[in-house]
Amino acid sequence: MASTWFAVGWMLAALPAGAQWLHYPTRGVPRTPNGAPNLTAPAPKAADGRPDLSGLWEAEKRPCPPGGCFDQMINEQFLDIGFGIKGGLPLQPWAAALLKQRTAENGKDDPTTHCLPGSPVQMHTSPFLRKMIQMPDVLVLMSENGPIYRQIFTDHRPLPDDPWPYWFGYSSGKWEGDTLVVRTIGFRDGLWLDRNGTPLTDAAKMTERFRRPDFGHLEIDITIDDPKAYTAPFTVKVKQNLVVDTELIDSSCLENEKDWPHLTGK
Repeated sequence: MASTWFAVGWMLAALPAGAQWLHYPTRGVPRTPNGAPNLTAPAPKAADGRPDLSGLWEAEKRPCPPGGCFDQMINEQFLDIGFGIKGGLPLQPWAAALLKQRTAENGKDDPTTHCLPGSPVQMHTSPFLRKMIQMPDVLVLMSENGPIYRQIFTDHRPLPDDPWPYWFGYSSGKWEGDTLVVRTIGFRDGLWLDRNGTPLTDAAKMTERFRRPDFGHLEIDITIDDPKAYTAPFTVKVKQNLVVDTELIDSSCLENEKDWPHLTGK
């Protein structure tokens, strides 16, 4: 367990928590009488009347398990996307064996360990902050880890018939009431859904349902349909909290990188 948290800590070592653009007030944030952000106020609306998902977000965190972790809080789904699913994920036998191997090796082959982009699911659960910018025809997600970006088109475009494999796939979304429903295909093979190494293959289709129930909270239901790696589709819920009065500061683990030759996984 200690070595697992060491590997997580190494990956997060470049997180510029102390270097954030501190104490610069975020415009448009409702405040309580004492000046604190009122995160339970109604969600903001875009010009078309839909909920505006824009903001700076972080994965909901809970106290670390026994043994500690790099930060004092962590999102369990960052390590295990199947956390809380009764009976575990419906893994194909080969995928279960691969997950066991990757977990035992403490994530040494996680693409993010080697400064490559992670999967879109990892982007949702990562301890790094991410910013969402909602425009009429596209929702842009940016992460300070990389830095990297993802585009979700909302201009009614169809998904491509024969997409070139891509880290984040190709995403097209439409509004169903106050929920943005996003469908994504075209993943490259060998992606990870979490730090433990839960696999995602090029056969996967992903559906996300984004909801902003109030000003300070975001809920994302993620359904993975990947018949190559799983015996049935499964759905997880990711929760994120709004971060105010700060800003993204980019981070690159390639800067002065000297650790890779020492990653043995044990």
